[in-house]
This record gives sequence, structure tokens and C-alpha cells, in this order.
Amino acid sequence: MKRLDIYIGRQFLATFLFASLSFLVLFIVIDLIENVDRFIKNDIGPGVAAQYYLSWLPEVFLLTAPVAVLLASLYITGRLSSSNELPVIFSAGIGLKRLLLPFLTITLAISALNMVNAGWIVPHATIHKNWFGVHYLNKSYDSNFEKGNVHILESDNRILSLARVDQNSGIAENVRIETFEGSRMVERIDADSMRYSEHAGRWLLDNVRHRRFLPDTTLYTENPGTDTLELSITASSLKEYHLRPDEMNIVQHRRFIDEKQQAGFSNLQVAIIQFHSKLAQPVASLIMVLIGVPLSTRKKRSGLALEAGLSLLIGFVFLGFQKTILSVGEVEQLDPVLAAWLPNLLFLAVAILLYKTAKT
Repeated sequence: MKRLDIYIGRQFLATFLFASLSFLVLFIVIDLIENVDRFIKNDIGPGVAAQYYLSWLPEVFLLTAPVAVLLASLYITGRLSSSNELPVIFSAGIGLKRLLLPFLTITLAISALNMVNAGWIVPHATIHKNWFGVHYLNKSYDSNFEKGNVHILESDNRILSLARVDQNSGIAENVRIETFEGSRMVERIDADSMRYSEHAGRWLLDNVRHRRFLPDTTLYTENPGTDTLELSITASSLKEYHLRPDEMNIVQHRRFIDEKQQAGFSNLQVAIIQFHSKLAQPVASLIMVLIGVPLSTRKKRSGLALEAGLSLLIGFVFLGFQKTILSVGEVEQLDPVLAAWLPNLLFLAVAILLYKTAKT
């Protein structure tokens, strides 16, 4: 059995890699045709263009991996069937469950790789991709600071509001810090800017206006110089608020959602969908192999063209359905967690049905 596993696994992996490489090349060619005039107009050299396409590769691999897995599983199982190897395997007492083992082993490794890819590599690459789009392709992307102040629940009873944060220096502008006792505001601090001092281990506030709200009066003081303040938020966490959710790694993304929810913000539909999509997308490859192998055992003979066409049809139906459901979720017509996982759940049901009705 070990030889059979190696034999099938090696062919499956080679076909998957070839399919993935083909999708990556196809994407580059199509995008290059679309943007070559912009590259020439903006005097973008081959080196800069290559960096741009390198920043796209992790996301393209993540999106096309389920289709490549499906194509590879259909093709390899179909070839085993057409060469009469599959009937011999089944007649030797090897069932579909055991046949799936090398396919699932390879696909599990692909899914694990894509989990890291979706959680850390793609967000990092997206930062460069978005920067390139803004500076060279005249694209615009919303940031957390473009629709007004960002509000952060800095502690259980304190809200920190900022107009913007410089991503390089970490300096925040137009700062407001409000402290509450229950529903009553007891203190408010306004400052023109705020920065973190590593030497002092505290935040430095410039041109501070301090109000303390007492039951019968308000105490007001000004300091045109610099005040220090201890906050629970770190300098690195503050810089993360400059990122869009799709530019955050999965840890930053989870923290971003938690802090927003704790601060009482409700418009988090898109951020929650994007977070769960980072988890759901890698799992799709495992579901596709559970569709591909049982489906291919139902056919006696088929050629490469049929296998490729069938896999592309199923794969792109999945991607199209996934895009549609995500769009429905983003306009709050569907629970965000369900929107991210529903395509996987429905295609998993199809996989279970094919497995139970497969002929071995």
C-alpha cells in the first residue's frame, strides 16, 4: 500500500503544481495585457512590474488552489480508471476511503500552507499591492481613517479617538481621550498630537486641554507644552489601525474586530466576513478533493479535455457562488460568519453525497 500511496501522491502533487503554475501564468498574462499601457505611461520598469506581480501571487494561489486540487484529483483518478488500474485497485479490496488517503494527505499539506498564506503572507503582500495601485495605477483604497475619526476602546472605561496616524512615525493627530464612570463622562483630554516615548515608557501629548467633569462644575486646564500619559495601547497596535482589514494578518484582524466590538461598533460586517474567509478559503481544497475523487470513479473512461473542462466548471461555479454569497453578506443580508462558510458547507454536502453513492 505504501508504494501505491507514493505512486498516486506523486502524480497528484505534480499535476496540482502544474495546474497552479498554469493559473498563475494565465493571471499574469491577462493582467499584463490589461495594464501594459499604464506601465508604459507611468514609466514602470520590468523590475517594479515584477514586484507588483510577485505581490499578487500569494492571493492567486490561494484562490485557485481549490480548482487546481479538483483538476488534479479528477485527472489522476480518471487516468487510473482509463488505464484499468482503478478496477484492479478496487478488486484487490482497497475501498474508496483508502484510495482517498494519498489525495487527502497531499491536500491537507496544501491547505495548511494556504492557512499560513491566507493568515500572514497574503495580507503582507496586499500592503505592497495596494501601495503599487495607488502610486502607479491611480487606484484608491479606503483606510480606517478616511471616513472620520477612529475610536478605540483603550480600557474598560476609556475611549481613544484619533483623526489619523502616521504609519512610519506612529504619531497620532487630533487626539481625544474620554473617561467614563458608567454612562457619565468624567474626564476628557484633547491634544494636537500624541507619540510614544520609548525612553519614558509613556505617551507624550502636545498642546493638551484637560477637562474634568464634576457633579456641579467643570475644571479646565491647558498645557501648551507636552504632557505624559500612560495608556494600555502599544505603539505597534496603534500603527495597525492604519491598515485595512485585508492588510492585517489573522492575529491583527481578530484583535481589530474584538476591540471594535468592545467599543460598541456595529458596522463590522465586511471585517468579520474577511476574517472568516481567511479561515474558510484554505479548507475549500479539502472539500474539492472529496468531490473530485468520488466523481471520477463514477466514469469508466474520459479524456484530459473532459477532466479539465469538468474541473474548471465545478471550480469556477464554486468561486462564483462564493463571490455572490460574500457580496450578499457584505450588504447585511446574511450573517457574516455564515456568508464566509456557506459555500464550503454546501459543497461539502455535495462531496458527502458523491462519496456515499460512488461505485467501487
